[in-house]
Amino acid sequence: MSTVRKAAIALAAVSALALTACGPTEDGAAGGSVAPTESPTASPSGSTSAVPSASPSKSAAPKKTATPSKPPKSGSTDPDFDVFPCSTFDVTFTATLAEPTTSSYLLKITNKGAKACRALGHPVVTFGDLDGQATERGAAPGIEDALRLEPGQSAYAGLMGGAKDGKGKTVNSIELTMNTESDLSQTPLKASTPGLYVSPDKNSVTAWMNNAEDALSL
Repeated sequence: MSTVRKAAIALAAVSALALTACGPTEDGAAGGSVAPTESPTASPSGSTSAVPSASPSKSAAPKKTATPSKPPKSGSTDPDFDVFPCSTFDVTFTATLAEPTTSSYLLKITNKGAKACRALGHPVVTFGDLDGQATERGAAPGIEDALRLEPGQSAYAGLMGGAKDGKGKTVNSIELTMNTESDLSQTPLKASTPGLYVSPDKNSVTAWMNNAEDALSL
C-alpha cells in the first residue's frame, strides 16, 4: 500500500472519531458536558428571580381614637336661674300696727321653705269682706332684681291706713297673696288688723323691702 493511501485512511478515521464526539446524544441533546445552572426561585408576585423576596414589613400600630369630651352641664350660669317667686305656700305672714294715728301696719313675710324664693313686686292686700285691694305705692324692682329670700329670711312692706272720712269702714283683718307673675292658685294668708280703717282708694302698700324702716318710710 502506498504512503498516500495510508495517510488518507488515517485522516478518515480521525474525522469519524471527531464526528462521533460532537454528534447528538440518544435524547437529541448535543454531546459534551454542560455545567448545571441554578434553578430560579419564584418570587411571591409570580416573577422569577434568584433574589429571595423581602420579609413582609410589620403592620402599623393602630391609631388611637379620640375620646369625645363630656357635654357641658345643663342649666344657666346665673346662680338665681332656678329661684322661683315666693307664693303663699312658701311664707308665713304677720301684720303689726306701726302707727296708730295713721292706722299703718308693717307687713312681714318669712321664707319657711328649704329653698330660696323671690319676693316680687308689691303684696296683694285685700280687706276682709270688702271689695277691692290696697293700691301700690312706689316703684318695685324688676323680676331680675327682686328681693331674694333664703330659708328663714324675711321681707317687709308698709300698709297705709285710710283717713276716717266717713266714706269707709273699719276692718279687723286683712288677707295677703303674693305676686308670682303667673296664674298659680294661692291660698290667702290672713292677719289680724284691729281698727284698720279702709277708705276708697286711700289705702296703699309698698313693694317688698329687706328692712322695716324703709318699708314704713315711703
